[in-house]
Amino acid sequence: MQDFISVGVFIDGGYYAKVNRALKKTENSIIRVRSLFDYISERLAGKENVNLSDCQITEAHYFRGRFRVKEAYDKHLLYNERKFEDTLIENDVVFHYKHLREVERNGQPEVIEKGIDVWFALEAYELATFRHFDYVVLITGDADHEMLVRKLKALKIKVVLLTWNLTDAEATSPLLKEEAGRHWELSELIKEDRDLRRRLLYKLRTEPQPELGETF
Repeated sequence: MQDFISVGVFIDGGYYAKVNRALKKTENSIIRVRSLFDYISERLAGKENVNLSDCQITEAHYFRGRFRVKEAYDKHLLYNERKFEDTLIENDVVFHYKHLREVERNGQPEVIEKGIDVWFALEAYELATFRHFDYVVLITGDADHEMLVRKLKALKIKVVLLTWNLTDAEATSPLLKEEAGRHWELSELIKEDRDLRRRLLYKLRTEPQPELGETF
């Protein structure tokens, strides 16, 4: 038994935003970041048989592409981005952004996001190397992170893949699940535990409010 468990959490912002948009549409709810982090710590503390105070998320990082300020203003996204950033700051999450580009193809606007997945993987691997995490929790469903998981395991770091699949179209990559080994599928877990659902989801107000927008 270890005396202290250090946990690093790395959030794929594009994936997280998709989950929140789907939850907002189906349940008028979004994920409570603080509750999610507490759940991670509590579950790992129980698994490692240590006191909760000795199992801590020592670093959390969020990666996302976002529009430049004028584009965000024109799309009415600034309020939503700032509101979500407040949540990240309150929970000591370090955010990493790269600018998005919007191009027109076949008469339709298309958003181009370059380099986020690579940055996510490089940062997670580098920090895991220097910080010596006992666990790395990856919140993503992207098959591109399969090699990241393999490299983290080579460092003898235990990897947890945390997902929340709401449709078959957004199902987690089987290769990623297989490589990670430890997979927590929250959409299944909350079916078994209604208290967990209430704990993890924040019910949005029904009165008129600013749109959350596509980036929330």
